Amino acid sequence: MTLNELRYIVTLAQEQHFGQAADRCHVSQPTLSIAVKKLEQELGVDLFERSKNKVSMTPTGELVIAQAQRVLEEASRIQDIAASGKDQLNSPLRVGAIFTIGPYLFPQFIPRLRELTPNMPLVVEESYTATLRKRLRNGDLDVIIIALPFTEPDVVTQPLYTEPFVVLMPDNHPLARRKAIRAGDLDNENVLMLGEGHCFRDQVLEALPNLATTQGRESGRGVRTDTEGSSLETMRIMVASGMGITILPLSAVLGTQNKLQNLVTRPFEKPQPCRTAALAWRASFPRHKAIDALRDAIVSTRFPGLE
Repeated sequence: MTLNELRYIVTLAQEQHFGQAADRCHVSQPTLSIAVKKLEQELGVDLFERSKNKVSMTPTGELVIAQAQRVLEEASRIQDIAASGKDQLNSPLRVGAIFTIGPYLFPQFIPRLRELTPNMPLVVEESYTATLRKRLRNGDLDVIIIALPFTEPDVVTQPLYTEPFVVLMPDNHPLARRKAIRAGDLDNENVLMLGEGHCFRDQVLEALPNLATTQGRESGRGVRTDTEGSSLETMRIMVASGMGITILPLSAVLGTQNKLQNLVTRPFEKPQPCRTAALAWRASFPRHKAIDALRDAIVSTRFPGLE
């Protein structure tokens, strides 16, 4: 039994597909399949049920894979402990961020972080909160930038800034004449939303419960949503195309003010809906100086208007 074999079965359990799991592990599908089968033979039990289109864990497999996950986490801590004996600002720092933060925040703080830590390579990636959570636990990422609330055992979170939501619309839209938008002003407007899986979508719906994603039909006094986008930039383009209006975090507006013409934003009336961005890292991660440098770079270069 090897750590690679344990990594293979944990990844296969997450992906439920041999090809996708092999891609994530950077091996060929036959290599991964043979390794999984070898481990099953060594243990004397089937860890997975295999069908033509899907792979699922057996009851015993669930227990084995949960333990394998814990073993991999502990193995990652050994690497962290070893790294702590070196220069904390000389080893790569792997930073993840959710899709609605990364594109706007990365360009802002990376130059400053390079000034603070010129010898520390930086690896960045963007994904959904659920994926970043797993990759942080697995040791694939050292620190992630997410929106609160975020809870995970043995993970430390630290708020970075709070940003309000704003409404993006064409400059000839009737609501553009208002200085501030009330939640009720959105009734019967076509408010475009991000698709399922984006935490920003959930935050908007929680802050503005009058919104209803009814896929092209009105539901009571809820807001009609004809189209769901895959990113905030997609939403911006849809608004520019006259498909409706949308709600964005302030950083997404400040970071791309001149990308599309004939669009304006309006704030909400107080109390404004908002979100808080935060850093999250494993409590066992020993490179505290690297975390401090990352936080200082973000706080010193964040957009104006963020608290």
